[in-house]
Amino acid sequence: MDCFMSLFDLVGNDGIVITSEKHLTVDSALDLMCSILIKNKKVDSCYLEAIKQKHREIGAYYVLAPKIAMPHARPEDGVNEAALQLTIFKYGVDLESEDNGDVYLSITLAAVDSDNHINTIMALSELFQNDEDIDAIIQSDNIINIIDILKKY
Repeated sequence: MDCFMSLFDLVGNDGIVITSEKHLTVDSALDLMCSILIKNKKVDSCYLEAIKQKHREIGAYYVLAPKIAMPHARPEDGVNEAALQLTIFKYGVDLESEDNGDVYLSITLAAVDSDNHINTIMALSELFQNDEDIDAIIQSDNIINIIDILKKY
């Protein structure tokens, strides 16, 4: 097996959600950000609950930068398989992050162990530092275009 996996390999063809919903609550946004991971049994629903619980305790710990969120919990919180879900909020969503404002792009991270986790985090941070690609993803209505960007990382 090729040890290099692009972000696309972890997202897959059906791991992208684009929503035009407005005024989502934090909980309903988080439901959406984990929906495909749960549907495809990559994580159990307790993983989503762990993220919500941590949010209630410490706030939007997963909002990393303006526009960008990376919801995640611990592998033992219900991860069955390493995976990512990419969710685009066309109108942004307020996840109660005081520092970073509304989120337009969320990549939910499900990691099974810390080794694979590191490579994924490195690839994600490379993507997150590329404003051009981030904006292209947020503005795109075409999943194929988004997949092409993910394959670069």
